[in-house]
Amino acid sequence: MIDRLPVSNAVADLLATVSGMKVGRGARPLDAEPPYYLLDSISTTVSGAPLADESEDLSVVYQVTAVSGPTTSTPGSYGSADQTEWMADKARRAFLARDPATGQWMHALTIDGVKVMGRSLDIEPGGSSAPPDAIISNVQRFRFDLTPA
Repeated sequence: MIDRLPVSNAVADLLATVSGMKVGRGARPLDAEPPYYLLDSISTTVSGAPLADESEDLSVVYQVTAVSGPTTSTPGSYGSADQTEWMADKARRAFLARDPATGQWMHALTIDGVKVMGRSLDIEPGGSSAPPDAIISNVQRFRFDLTPA
């Protein structure tokens, strides 16, 4: 059986490392001003092996929300659609970019005892804004298909 917590931690670590930005798991990262990412686990499905076998595959969908907003140290600053789209691009590259020469993922998603079989963009609902707060966000959902190594 594949535990989801190590997967969630690996996904958050990969996004933070490749993007160079803070990632909050379900909440704003501590001591973080925008820009930052929010990572939420949306769905989990198990398939493959019968119930008596602990070698089933796991498919997890994570929502990545790119948050752009005012910087408290800069009066009059505000979030921008350009920044959230740039951040969305960085997230897609972190999870989906492949080496053109080998076809392998550019950025390894390393989880002990787990092999990553697939990664995909599940859906990208797009952006939204909260004008009174000067916050703009962009939402993407990524699917990771895993099997025991």
